[in-house]
Amino acid sequence: MDKIILDIVIWAVPVVLAITLHEAAHGYVARMFGDPTAHLAGRITLNPIKHVDLVGTLLVPGGIVLMNAITGASFPPFGWAKPVPVDFNRLRSPKADMLWVAAAGPASNFVQAIVWALLIGFLIRWQSSPDSLWFDLAQRGMLVNVGLMLINLVPIPPLDGGRIAVSLLPMRQAIAWSRLEPYGFYILIGLLYFGVLDYVLRYVARPILSFLLFFTGV
Repeated sequence: MDKIILDIVIWAVPVVLAITLHEAAHGYVARMFGDPTAHLAGRITLNPIKHVDLVGTLLVPGGIVLMNAITGASFPPFGWAKPVPVDFNRLRSPKADMLWVAAAGPASNFVQAIVWALLIGFLIRWQSSPDSLWFDLAQRGMLVNVGLMLINLVPIPPLDGGRIAVSLLPMRQAIAWSRLEPYGFYILIGLLYFGVLDYVLRYVARPILSFLLFFTGV
């Protein structure tokens, strides 16, 4: 039981950071493009309490860690925070600017993955043991952020990838694609249940993780 609790705590650090910075990035870029809604709501902040969602930030990632411990699986925990409020109609060019607002979240996760990879490189150069707490934390930080980035880039609204697709598609197709939004969560659950996302995470995440380690000189 102590090992499971420690496992949850170690995962909690990169998960909370990944989700918090992801949401803050959406709000920050929205403000850059003319929508102050998130700023006025006090959501452009690194205070995780402002972003925590009971189910998405705590119960779902904690449940995945618990199931991994029980079953021996290695699925990286993921979750979500309370969505940052964005009024796309207040953006200077709503359809075009939606792309940058949506892409800001996954981009923040990619940057965080680079930072965790740099930490791994630093630890290796200083001959830190692969069994050390910091090494374990950095590895999980990479996994969490790459996993969260890829899941959010699935082109289904209301995921970030879905909003990017709506921004890039011609208007008629964009309107039709945006109508999937009420069903997006159920589609995502189906992809998870049938192992489609697991396949994507395994075979797309692996070269990205390898690139990050190569990029940092590991």
